[in-house]
Amino acid sequence: MKREYKAIPILQYENQYVRLFGPGLEIKLPGYRINDGQKLHFGLVGRYALSAGYESDDSRQLAGMNERKGGVWAGAKAKWESSVANITAEWTTDLSGHSNGHLLNLGIDKTWRFDNQVMLTPRLQAKWQDSNYIDYYFGVRDNEIRAGRAAYKGNAGISPEFALRTVYKLDPHHSIILDAGVTALAPEIKDSPLVDRSTENNIFLGYLYRF
Repeated sequence: MKREYKAIPILQYENQYVRLFGPGLEIKLPGYRINDGQKLHFGLVGRYALSAGYESDDSRQLAGMNERKGGVWAGAKAKWESSVANITAEWTTDLSGHSNGHLLNLGIDKTWRFDNQVMLTPRLQAKWQDSNYIDYYFGVRDNEIRAGRAAYKGNAGISPEFALRTVYKLDPHHSIILDAGVTALAPEIKDSPLVDRSTENNIFLGYLYRF
């Protein structure tokens, strides 16, 4: 597929009960304070998958493929917050019913602040995608077989990802966000005849105004 560029408005709002950021919403559940340096957070999450799915006219290699749709995903989240690092586990399922898939993300991140203007947050995570998810987005049905595109049945796999988020605070109201990451695709994805590379990269650039 050709590289996609999308411009979307992002609304951020947070209080003690909810956190809204772009297409994602978290309902906060009661947490647990272990000590002054450690906390456990729990929540219910939901989001719309903006980048998932494709249409047959997105590339010549997808000609004859049925449309694969994005969807609404929801589930639960747990986060261990400490002075050393933050560890997050999140499970979500496809509520829209397009893939009937399940995702499990396990990640670790750490934020460094410089002069109250710059924040750097590297993160490392492993994304487990079940067989329904991989088969829906990367599988090839019998009616989609073409020359050079054999039938393919997807299985569950794990894709590791490394990313770095940089936030530059211009003043109390204005900030610039740059988030760049690279994902090493699971073998179960790389083996699909729809895939001809082993990594996927993305860049998010945003401007944030705080009221």
